[in-house]
Amino acid sequence: MRVPSLIVHERARKLGVVGLAGAGLLALALLYGAVVLLGQWQQVQALEQQRDQARAQVVQLQQGTLKLPQVPRHELEDFHRQLPAQPQATVAIDRIYALAKAEQITLARGEYALGIDPKTQLARYQILLPVRGSYPQIRRYVHALLGQLPALVLEDIDLQRKKIGDRELTGRIRMTLYLSRS
Repeated sequence: MRVPSLIVHERARKLGVVGLAGAGLLALALLYGAVVLLGQWQQVQALEQQRDQARAQVVQLQQGTLKLPQVPRHELEDFHRQLPAQPQATVAIDRIYALAKAEQITLARGEYALGIDPKTQLARYQILLPVRGSYPQIRRYVHALLGQLPALVLEDIDLQRKKIGDRELTGRIRMTLYLSRS
């Protein structure tokens, strides 16, 4: 059905500017609503498809045709085996001092505390070492510590410079060495 253009012009004149603006806004609102509803409808379809797949998997699990992936049960035990044993703490501490000597860093007498972590039941050797050296030396030292002693956790590092022009820093390094209790 074709509407002659003369009829369209006559109706538009009767509506006036306000009526045409209202009709335009109505058309834009309908277009916007259709676009938004289409997007929402597609999301609903995707969710329904996921629901159907989940129901199918539940049925397969109940029938025994689908097995859940098995999680290794001995991961924690393997982790504990990879940690150094508690009697090897002196070897690790000797390694800490050897790395400091290699970087020509001065380590003063440190504080050591042995304890048991109540959650993991691992031996925890907390170490607080006063340190003195240049920033690049200390940085290389910390990097070597973490690279060569994977059971060591750096908890805190506090460095200070007495004067702005000083090349040497003084500070403290607090770390924890985790050990297996076997």
